[in-house]
Amino acid sequence: MNKTYSLRIGDQDLVFEFGRMAKQANGSLLCRQGDTTILTTACVTDKPREGLDFFPLLVDFEERFYSAGKIPGGFIKREGRPSETAVLSARVIDRSIRSLFEEWMRHDVHVVTTVLSVDQKNSPSVMGINATSVALMVSDIPWNGPVGAVKIGMIEGKLIVNPSEDAMENSSLDLVVAGHAEGVTMVEAGAVEVDEDIMIDALELAQQEILKIVRMQEQIREEIGKPKIELERPVIFEDIDQWIMSNQMDEIREAVMIHDKKVRGSKISGITDRAVEHFAEDYPESSKYISGKVEDYVKKAMRSIILEESIRSDGRKMDEIRPIACEVGVLPRVHGSALFTRGETQSLATTTLGMSGEDDQILDGLKENEPPKSFLLHYNFPPYSVGEVKPMRGPGRREIGHGALAEKALKPLIPSSEDFPYVVRVVSDILESNGSSSQASICGGSLALMNAGVPIRSHVAGIAMGLIKEGDKVKILTDIQGLEDHYGDMDFKVAGTRKGITALQMDNKAGGITREVLNSALGQAKEGRLFILEKMESAISNPSGLSELAPKILVMNINPEKIRDIIGPGGKTIRSITQETGVKMNVDDTGEVYISATCQSDLDAAVAKVEALTKDIEAGEVYLGTVTRLMNFGAFVELLPGKEGLLHISEISKHRVPKVDDVLSPGDNVLVIVKEIDDMKRVNLSRRRIMADEAKIKEAGLESFMETEIEREREIEKIAESSKGEEPEREDKNRDRNSRGRGPRRSSSNDRKKNQ
Repeated sequence: MNKTYSLRIGDQDLVFEFGRMAKQANGSLLCRQGDTTILTTACVTDKPREGLDFFPLLVDFEERFYSAGKIPGGFIKREGRPSETAVLSARVIDRSIRSLFEEWMRHDVHVVTTVLSVDQKNSPSVMGINATSVALMVSDIPWNGPVGAVKIGMIEGKLIVNPSEDAMENSSLDLVVAGHAEGVTMVEAGAVEVDEDIMIDALELAQQEILKIVRMQEQIREEIGKPKIELERPVIFEDIDQWIMSNQMDEIREAVMIHDKKVRGSKISGITDRAVEHFAEDYPESSKYISGKVEDYVKKAMRSIILEESIRSDGRKMDEIRPIACEVGVLPRVHGSALFTRGETQSLATTTLGMSGEDDQILDGLKENEPPKSFLLHYNFPPYSVGEVKPMRGPGRREIGHGALAEKALKPLIPSSEDFPYVVRVVSDILESNGSSSQASICGGSLALMNAGVPIRSHVAGIAMGLIKEGDKVKILTDIQGLEDHYGDMDFKVAGTRKGITALQMDNKAGGITREVLNSALGQAKEGRLFILEKMESAISNPSGLSELAPKILVMNINPEKIRDIIGPGGKTIRSITQETGVKMNVDDTGEVYISATCQSDLDAAVAKVEALTKDIEAGEVYLGTVTRLMNFGAFVELLPGKEGLLHISEISKHRVPKVDDVLSPGDNVLVIVKEIDDMKRVNLSRRRIMADEAKIKEAGLESFMETEIEREREIEKIAESSKGEEPEREDKNRDRNSRGRGPRRSSSNDRKKNQ
């Protein structure tokens, strides 16, 4: 039976439609907002997976190019691996729903959102969170939802709910919030140095809209939801639990208080091994159960020590930051580099500069006319950073997500291409990890950008906040390490400058978070951020000059009508320039010419060629031209590539020139001035006039060629002297010829009559 529900959110209706598609799934629906349409399904396996110590939830976000009326690029004309946008959308959905499943679940749950239609106005990513929640609500899969999600923008200082994609281009805030009736579960934000109070107002506005979506989902569940199935719970061994509690709890507490991550891990492994050995005879298959139970008690001990004694496992205060070390210029052959270390987390960040139009990233996604990316941040998490042995593959969802967060934090500080015509790539290689490696990437990336000479106006620092909450007892932790992240209730990452927030990400498992708690968390994060910024500024406070190894880039603006002169037939001219000078060149449709070279001399040579190709010849200008061909009446001289003028025999010298080839040959360089450009755009030149105006030659910067021309003038004088008495009327006759290439003027009939 088909059924449709609709709810007004912002200025659009959010529509859920059931019963038409994918009816074999445990839960499915079509979700529409405007003309953007997605299909979301949820499925669960019949049996749990054996041997797992985590809940196997898989979330996929499938982009279909037909949804935007496009055919995939490349040789294989079908969708392949998911785009970064799809990966990030799947992560946002996962983070919104995962904490609401029971921790003991071991049945595989697979959620798929497929984008069927895109109107370029409504975000399928935010819709995917809502649709996933509804699919789980109407399914028979046990889940403690629902959740709702909205996007908040800030345009001209006003907070807007679910603004269109076009409107978001002018927004100083891009905030996605997911939550349930009790509070927020997930936050993802990018901002242009937004104040903490504005961020809290935006979160509260989002929560008001989320409550509307949650109430509708509860209504849908009551009307068409399936009865929830009873899943098999894991077996509990009470005697094992009691023995560990009675005999090993003190050891577990001691282990939790060990500062060094590896030493602490070894201590906990030893405790687990002794428990397994103790029960080897009675429970020979219980090693995984015992390992999981010891982990539960580690979590309990850590949380109890923080809440009851206000002590952290590494001995820090609640708002204390681990020791920080900042170094710049650590690698000799890169454009910019930095090593940022905070406690046992370390990021090696590098910056590489490339050329716009050549090195920027072309995006082949669902968005129409998406511009290339000129700022890229890539995050790598090798297994040695946590002391593990694993095969190294391409970037996974975690690497893509952490890199996107760091990129979002730094992007507002990257100058525009008009001010800095480079493609900027930052790479963060995590060398050690014990909490908050994405935030270390932000700090290291900021240091590396300044070291490379990228003109960012200030540093950006990131810090991860934590929360331990049980009933009314709440502790907010600054700069959480891995143990506190894993066993805590909230991972709250905040990045920004001294002026405000540039990125924010939160995953919350603690239920409702009041404005007071948010205020405290953001305030404590700001104090920590300012402390880190001070440390970073002591290492480098202003951008260095560009490295000698960085490419030299110049942007020239030419008349768009001259583009064809630079490109040439079939690209012949531009290829010639790049081959002769060794530069890289790119010309866009607006007339911007990007030239990149490894040395200044190559850049100057290419610029000179472009200027020559695009420059217009003007009367009164001085040129060092090249003789291309000789005629009886003068020589044709190339002033600029493909542009010639006529140097008449009478304008070669103040001395009489008997024949042009007596003084000039093809290929000779000759100083000339443009005498005039006639009505037919023909260029007439004079050497005689410019030889009499040394100041004009110096003004054109061509005085170095004067000696050669003076020597040529002496030779012409000798030739003129030796030819005296020969053809005395030649010069006058040539002057009478008023056209180029025409012979002597024919006698008219009147002339012939007079002669008779």
